[in-house]
Amino acid sequence: MFKEKQIISAQQAADLIPSGSSIMIGGFLKCGSPTMVISYLLKNKVNHLTLIANDTSFADADKGQLIAAGLVDKAIVTHIGMNPETGRQMHDGTLKVELVPQGTLAERIRAGGAGLGGILTPTGLGTIVEEQKDKMVIDGKTYLLEKALKADVALIYASKADKYGNLSYKGTTRNFNTVMATAANCVIVEVDELSETPLSPNEIIVPGLFVHYLVMKKD
Repeated sequence: MFKEKQIISAQQAADLIPSGSSIMIGGFLKCGSPTMVISYLLKNKVNHLTLIANDTSFADADKGQLIAAGLVDKAIVTHIGMNPETGRQMHDGTLKVELVPQGTLAERIRAGGAGLGGILTPTGLGTIVEEQKDKMVIDGKTYLLEKALKADVALIYASKADKYGNLSYKGTTRNFNTVMATAANCVIVEVDELSETPLSPNEIIVPGLFVHYLVMKKD
């Protein structure tokens, strides 16, 4: 029998994330980002975070606010977004930024969720991306070894969920949310709509198996 997921408030969700955590946050800039729980993280002043995300968004929006508030020690992202504060902190040495090609980031997270040690990719060869990376030659072709990524917490968004934690998405809001759901010890989902009946298998993008807590958008 499937077990119903616990529905908690945004404040309770933020309270589950202590300082020093590694945290994956879904979204592409503002699209599909769990904004409400992030606002409570700011209020809690949770710091020394390692942020794993597609980008650092805007300085006044969603995950970018964590950067602007000085709560992140390290960001593993594909680009800094439209956030000048990230660049400033990088140059000041107060924020360590690891820039990862977008496809490589997605695959590293997928590998973490699948229990793999990493992936082999030719992307980044001959660039600064290959610095301090192990290389392997397979059938005469050189690949970089990119290690898998996992996090203490994945803070993600979904357009719709049922009480069993099955998730559905509208359009491009799925972005990194779907793969991050598989690669964290605790998965907290901020949801726009809760279905009173189980979602149709045709609607389900992320199975409830991966989900620990649901937070309703209208808290």
